Amino acid sequence: MAIKPPQLKMGDTIGVVTLGSPLSAQIIDEGIATLKNMGFNVIVGDHVYDSTGFLAGTAEERAADLMKMFENKAVNCILPTRGGVGVAGILPLLDFNIIKQNPKIISGYSDITILLNALYEYSDLITFQSLLLLDFNTRTPQYNFNQYFAATSAITAPWEIVNPPEIPFVNKVSGDVTGPIVGGNLTSFVDTLGTSFEINTEGKILCLEDTHEPINTVYRYLSHLKIAGKFDDCIGIIMGECTNCEPAYGVTYNELIDDFLVPLGKPLLSNVATAHGRFKAAIPLGASVRMNTIERKLTVLEPVVSP
Repeated sequence: MAIKPPQLKMGDTIGVVTLGSPLSAQIIDEGIATLKNMGFNVIVGDHVYDSTGFLAGTAEERAADLMKMFENKAVNCILPTRGGVGVAGILPLLDFNIIKQNPKIISGYSDITILLNALYEYSDLITFQSLLLLDFNTRTPQYNFNQYFAATSAITAPWEIVNPPEIPFVNKVSGDVTGPIVGGNLTSFVDTLGTSFEINTEGKILCLEDTHEPINTVYRYLSHLKIAGKFDDCIGIIMGECTNCEPAYGVTYNELIDDFLVPLGKPLLSNVATAHGRFKAAIPLGASVRMNTIERKLTVLEPVVSP
């Protein structure tokens, strides 16, 4: 059974880390100020503000920051500043046994989802495809905060993963399946295929999304996952948004889903508000979820945090 991290409470301490690409000090400071205004304490990693080209310091420095947050008894929740690139580079440097002994809430999306799925696979930890530090500002929709805090603070079950009312789920292939949910950023997962950190989809509901990729490139990535057996192993598929993904040769994202994924015959739900979109549902990776595409419902069957 997956490990449920302790719930997030007002006044808790949040550890901020940068694990991939750098982020401007202005955005980091705005996020920290927002967290403090919400009533949280904040501890900042040693290399949060580092910038060496497209990376925020060396892999060793970024991994050390993350391990310090897991080992720090004062830290209740870990919040990466952003994704970008480079998160895979820290994975071989992590001590998954220490992390398993010190379970904490950690969330994010984009390249961070490589880490989140590795933490579930190797530390049995439920993680959250949800907000990053850069989302903590006055411009973020209240829906996103409601989703984040409901998932990380409430000890309730069952509960529904829902879109905003004006954005309905779409049933692409009818079915009703139950299993752990895994997934995140399509581009990032393809980069880990053939490594010890490739995503494990066996018996899982697979959730995918992407951003700023032309549709022919999205096709290439989906085809790679298919050849790698990831769609054979999974029991159902959730397709989130592909934000700012331009059609290629007249083919749109929705048409690609219809042409490539629907024929696989796996229960398939699309149009789920995720990650890079303006509206971000909180997806508890590793939690047991029932996906009923006929009723267009995603039901989390267990509490995903502990008292």
